[in-house]
Amino acid sequence: MTTDNFTKEKTVENDTLNALGKKADYQFSTEPATQVLETFESPFPRGTNSCIQMRMPEFTSLCPKTGQPDFAEIYIEYEPRSLCVESKSLKLYLMSFRMVGEFHESCVNRIYRDLDGLLDPMSLFVQGRFTPRGGIPFWPERGTRAAQGALL
Repeated sequence: MTTDNFTKEKTVENDTLNALGKKADYQFSTEPATQVLETFESPFPRGTNSCIQMRMPEFTSLCPKTGQPDFAEIYIEYEPRSLCVESKSLKLYLMSFRMVGEFHESCVNRIYRDLDGLLDPMSLFVQGRFTPRGGIPFWPERGTRAAQGALL
């Protein structure tokens, strides 16, 4: 009798759920939201050896073939020439990848290109530490400096 009451209550609750049991309709985007990126004048004196390191531990994008989410930590290191990226705008930009269908390597390359075009830094390094797929971890990276991988 307790089982019947439990089943009846759950059935009534689940009547209001619309997505459960239906195929997910993924809406892929082809472009992350670069328009949200903002800069400010670098506070570091020109010619000094300055470096900014950032890490986003909750980066998400979508596999372009399956629509399944891919998770990563994104590491960014750059030496500003005259501009710095504003951190909240960078967060919003990186979060916009959540509906972008791209392979791991393409995500990292796109982040690199977008930041390089925005900041024109002295040096720039971007690495994506993606969780394993099929037992294989992917850590694509792209950089302009000799000491790439300093964040490892």
